[in-house]
Amino acid sequence: MKKIKLEIIGLSYSQTQSGAYALILNENKGKRRLPIIIGGFEAQAIAIEMENMKPSRPLTHDLFKNFADTFEITLKEVIIYNLVEGIFYAKLICARDQNEVEIDARTSDAIALAVRFHCPIYTYEFILNSAGIIMEEEAPKEKEATEISPKKEAKAALPTTEDLKGKTSEELNELLKKALDHEDYENASRIRDEMNRRKKS
Repeated sequence: MKKIKLEIIGLSYSQTQSGAYALILNENKGKRRLPIIIGGFEAQAIAIEMENMKPSRPLTHDLFKNFADTFEITLKEVIIYNLVEGIFYAKLICARDQNEVEIDARTSDAIALAVRFHCPIYTYEFILNSAGIIMEEEAPKEKEATEISPKKEAKAALPTTEDLKGKTSEELNELLKKALDHEDYENASRIRDEMNRRKKS
């Protein structure tokens, strides 16, 4: 199966789950984005490394990196290889002395390690087809300042998961477009999941 490279483009605070964050991954040389809801600890671990901040004592992911370095274990790549009922599955491809080993990991932990080892993150086409969100062309930069307040309004106005079940397909498409326009990836993910659920039933 052909692997598709992903890049981290940001983290945003979850509007619906307290203490959770949406990790946004972007398809390399493509328009699809993959939002993944992760916990606060893992979000902090990713953000600290991306911002080149050095905590006074090593975090769990730093300890893993130090341990691997000490025993000359390299993390070659991270693969998000499956998606079951909204849960992403990932594995670490590790190497030592020309031997490769696959280790199962939570996706958030795998990505926190990927940023420390500076290794690539991949997924497969069927996952992007199922959970990816296609982005339109970016709006011009000068408009960003005027869109700050509408973004907040749009998030507050979007319906709950239960409300989504009562919407027509046309209304869901409109809500998805609205969420993407305001870069509200968490709600876009919820709307996309509801649309996928209807396709299967």
